[in-house]
Amino acid sequence: MENFTFCSPTEFIFGRDTQKEVGKALKRYGAEKVMIVYGSGRIRENGLLDEIEDSLRAEKIEFCEFGGIAPNPTAESVYAGIAKAVEEGVNFLLAVGGGSPIDAAKGIALGAVTSEDFWNFYDGKAKPFAALPVGVVLTIPAAGSEGSGNSVITNEKTHQKISVRYPDLLRPRFSIMNPELTYSLPWFQTACGIVDMMAHIYERYFSNTPETQLVDAYSEAILRDVMDQALTLKLDGENYAARADVMWAGMLAHNGLCGVGKVEDWSSHRLEHEISAFYDVAHGAGLAVMIPAWMTFCARRNPDKLWRFAINVMSVDPSGKDTEEIIDEGISELKNFYHDLGLTTNLRELVGKEPDIDLMVKSLNRNMGDTLGTYVPLSMEDCKEIYRLALEG
Repeated sequence: MENFTFCSPTEFIFGRDTQKEVGKALKRYGAEKVMIVYGSGRIRENGLLDEIEDSLRAEKIEFCEFGGIAPNPTAESVYAGIAKAVEEGVNFLLAVGGGSPIDAAKGIALGAVTSEDFWNFYDGKAKPFAALPVGVVLTIPAAGSEGSGNSVITNEKTHQKISVRYPDLLRPRFSIMNPELTYSLPWFQTACGIVDMMAHIYERYFSNTPETQLVDAYSEAILRDVMDQALTLKLDGENYAARADVMWAGMLAHNGLCGVGKVEDWSSHRLEHEISAFYDVAHGAGLAVMIPAWMTFCARRNPDKLWRFAINVMSVDPSGKDTEEIIDEGISELKNFYHDLGLTTNLRELVGKEPDIDLMVKSLNRNMGDTLGTYVPLSMEDCKEIYRLALEG
């Protein structure tokens, strides 16, 4: 295990009706004027936004709204949010929804306190030193952004989708997590969220760092539980216990706990970012395509963790089988799980046409340099091969 520093200062307020405590939470953290950042009008239609606003009024906290954040939040929406936050003179941002409004709020938080172009913090041209505080009311468990200092924004003009990590600045002060708020999610969103949170664990689990038995063991336990609860939710979308497990697992998957003391990988995410940047697919749906393709590529080059994953997570019986057979069966079982969720593992089917692999690799090279990942370091030619494997599904 490597040396590490782990600090997760976010206050998590979990359970039924906890959204009604948002005003008190904001007051504790010094909010005077809040900008509520959200996606669709669904939170107005289902009464959640009214509940939040009533809670703010009860604590005499001023507020304004900034809605319309789309999936795969764009730089354009962040620029608009920065302008409104500055104009309104807010001192706190409240993101309501899933990863998209949370990530957008974090981009706004960085840009609202400086004259620097916020995008420079994403493409590496500048480093931020301050940000507005962010709070969260979570309605879509997936990205884990409610407990992390990460943010992912798409620059639609340059077709760049870039993630950043600024844990000292961007970890939410608090996150309110009521599993009941996820009951009305369409199954596709639930399924994509499950794939995304599992992928956050994969990116940390598949590591060459030795002697990480404890971290690997609880990572495997979270993965197994999420898969069990996913199948429960497919049959009963209002199963509170299953919703609660999935919501908490999404946070645990991405707050850094599953990566302590390890060198992480992140190849699958970066390969997927190019797909969603050019073809605007749901991130989780893209990961369901790229993860099995990446595993297949790595299987003959570094079988160590893939062998363990197949047995300990995918429940492959190793009796009478060699390492290659065990890994291949594990990947096949993972694909079957994604298919059970209603997701494709075929890149062509995902984007609805023949994807431009050369274009995606050229963009990947621009964004990430000549190599990618650590579990199996990938050249750009390797990345092309993984995209081609994804065409086979």
